[in-house]
Amino acid sequence: MSTFDDIMVEITPQVLLKAYACGIFPMAESAEDNALYWIEPERRGILPLDDVHVPRRLARTIRQETFEVRIDNSFSGVIEGCATSRPGRRSTWINNRIRELYSELFKLGYCHTVEVWRKDKMVGGLYGVHLGGAFFGESMFSEERDASKVALIYLVGRLKYGGFKLLDTQFVTDHLKRFGTVEVKRDEFQRLLEGALSRRGDFLGLPATLPGSSVLQLVSQTSKTACSTP
Repeated sequence: MSTFDDIMVEITPQVLLKAYACGIFPMAESAEDNALYWIEPERRGILPLDDVHVPRRLARTIRQETFEVRIDNSFSGVIEGCATSRPGRRSTWINNRIRELYSELFKLGYCHTVEVWRKDKMVGGLYGVHLGGAFFGESMFSEERDASKVALIYLVGRLKYGGFKLLDTQFVTDHLKRFGTVEVKRDEFQRLLEGALSRRGDFLGLPATLPGSSVLQLVSQTSKTACSTP
């Protein structure tokens, strides 16, 4: 692991995209540390899009449409939510350089948000990077029960509809295991990444107003049935 500063390379959105294409992503030690580090884990977390488990109670919440889900509506709100400390959770690794770089990726159309709202207040969400047929999940947050989980399921439905082949979670947590996230070795991840990058995923293809029941149906389908792109 080495810092961007050690390599003495100018940090640009294009550099980050090339890093993602190689299976590398940046992190900071803390929100206060302005240095960024290249990370390439020996074992990588992925959520297989054809084998996602939706807990029964969460499925009921999605069908009832307790929340409103918006796409790419407020990147600043999502990254602020992801960086904020909460009871039982210290502040994250998201520093000012991360905010600036991913804001630029968002403006260029390579970074996306899935936002969960209730009564005009954002209560959860996630953001990540879109490259080819791969989506690299970066961070998520929740201010209400199930809000981040709803965002994840809506993300999966959107990726399957758009013809994506890989959802990278970077690491495996107990939270993500509940949905079917698994670890793969580095060489296996590289193989999956190469295949995904050869495709053209359409993140914005799924209608934003799709009912929750339809999203759940998408998530339960195989990719051959769900994909709308070749």
